[in-house]
Amino acid sequence: MIRTIAFLALVVVFSCNNTSDNQHQASHLHHTLVDCVSDKSLSPEKLAEVKKRIKADEKAARLDSLFQRKFKLERFNGNVLIAQQGVVLYRNSNGYAQVEKKDTLRPDSKFQLASLSKTFTAVAILKLYEAGKLSLEDSVKKFIPQFPYSGIQVKSLLSHRSGLPNYAYVLTDSVRKRNPYPTNDDIVRWYCAVKPRPYNTPNTYFSYSNTNYALLATIVERVSGKTFEAFLQDSIFKPLGMKNTWLITTQNDSLNQLRTAGYQHNRRLPKDNFDDVVGDKGVYSTMDDIFRWYAGLSGGCVLRPETLKEAFTPRSFEKRGIRNYGYGFRMHVDEATKQAKYVYHTGWWKGYNTLMWFSPKDKFVIILLSNRYNRSIYQIKPILQILEGKGEVDAEIEEGMF
Repeated sequence: MIRTIAFLALVVVFSCNNTSDNQHQASHLHHTLVDCVSDKSLSPEKLAEVKKRIKADEKAARLDSLFQRKFKLERFNGNVLIAQQGVVLYRNSNGYAQVEKKDTLRPDSKFQLASLSKTFTAVAILKLYEAGKLSLEDSVKKFIPQFPYSGIQVKSLLSHRSGLPNYAYVLTDSVRKRNPYPTNDDIVRWYCAVKPRPYNTPNTYFSYSNTNYALLATIVERVSGKTFEAFLQDSIFKPLGMKNTWLITTQNDSLNQLRTAGYQHNRRLPKDNFDDVVGDKGVYSTMDDIFRWYAGLSGGCVLRPETLKEAFTPRSFEKRGIRNYGYGFRMHVDEATKQAKYVYHTGWWKGYNTLMWFSPKDKFVIILLSNRYNRSIYQIKPILQILEGKGEVDAEIEEGMF
């Protein structure tokens, strides 16, 4: 069942309460988010001005046409939200949350974010850094004394430059049989005991590994004294008003309300051995909550501007190319300036495909959440063409490359 919203006359303006008018609270809000993001309606005059400037009606019509074809021809099953300068241009749901039940997707359906979850893990670490509770140069051994590898720093994990192998590839079958659903603590204990050989020397080059972010989640727990879930809820989700965002490990029944299932074609995928490992994945959320996440980041509500700049700074130039990685965020880099032209992260995990892609310059965001494996979700070139108001985008941005 397709439910189309060609254009929403909805504007969300996100404002931060750490203005110069309240400097006493400003320093406090650097450490703790308190009512940082709020929704406000623009006046009709201001709304008309913004819509005209960004050609909102034209873009909304083109996006609707594009996604109707995507729903029909590419069998996209999921939710989509696209906005620019706070104006929601397109917001729609297509397909089923649970295919066998013909349970139609809703705007507040919850999707496993897969590796898009890494953005929350990175920001959790950066918030502890801002609070002076850790340094990005700290050795992992400082927090996990029995950790058997030297030279690996917190920033090495954040930027995927640790050289550690992916736990999903090296954990032996015997371990999985003994403990079919290991936790982060189990992963840490196994690495400390078995000491699998690293892929390379730390800080030599970029090598994407889920182990990095599972370790970061453990560090968050050991530094904060809270569970990883509690820290995210207290420091990010609740303050930003992300009321429908949970970790897979939660004991709260709220996660199971409007929770989707993951599918490979029409086959529902059962619980995976590594589903309970979090930090690298494991966050469930909705398209509207991810919109709030984007707005909190881009509005300067979540981190200090200088810290966010560090997160969006490319840190891997060993190979020539425009794709790069910072601290928990992927990016397309302008070769002339070496700065991020687009910031994004994708996700894939057991039937789920996810994407959050935004332009700091043009202030648009693309949010795609799917629970039925379909690589077309990453083919965003046509969407960029519409949002940037031109017939073609940079030749390096090829479909299916993300």
